[in-house]
Amino acid sequence: MNNDSRIVLWGVGTSRTLRPIWVAEELGLTYEVNPIGPRTGETQTKEYSKLNPKLKVPFCEDGDFKLSESLAICRYLISVYGSNSTLMKPQSSEDSAKEDEWLSYIYGELDETSLYVVRRHQGLPDVYGEAPVAVDAARSYAMKHIEVIEAYLKGRTYLLAESFGLADIFLVTCLNWAESYGIPLPDGLTSYRDRIIQRDRYKTAIIKNQKSWS
Repeated sequence: MNNDSRIVLWGVGTSRTLRPIWVAEELGLTYEVNPIGPRTGETQTKEYSKLNPKLKVPFCEDGDFKLSESLAICRYLISVYGSNSTLMKPQSSEDSAKEDEWLSYIYGELDETSLYVVRRHQGLPDVYGEAPVAVDAARSYAMKHIEVIEAYLKGRTYLLAESFGLADIFLVTCLNWAESYGIPLPDGLTSYRDRIIQRDRYKTAIIKNQKSWS
């Protein structure tokens, strides 16, 4: 559906900034991307710090409403604009709880606890310092949970209800992130990821999430 309000999504170039852009594409929204990047100085400007004192991306403006954090933004967009979208929307309290379970697990165990540790100390050692022991432990921890997810997905098309949903978006962005740091993906998860990234709206979101996009 098209929306009447002016949605602006701030931030490009990371797995976390991709998520709300991808959701907006799946919802068919009219929106603008402001392609600022993390650690470029663009989040430190007077304009942006007034909007978002956390100085982080992604960030969403929907008219006068402002929101940060990728999960919160995605949840909000789906709640407000998701009635006729291509994304699975939970139909019961049980469905919502299961989606929350997977989103919490993916964000907590893959994104924050393991992949972001690798990003900090392998991808950004000049900022956070080198910590090879922490990186090795984080990589092993990620692989452990990737194996758990692969086992769960056997015989399933998507994480929930045989319908593509927000949990799949979070998982695919984490799988891409893991692979970019040389963390091997099992064949089952590679097939799952490769099938989902054939979605036209994913391909559009990837282009819009590039720093060069304007």
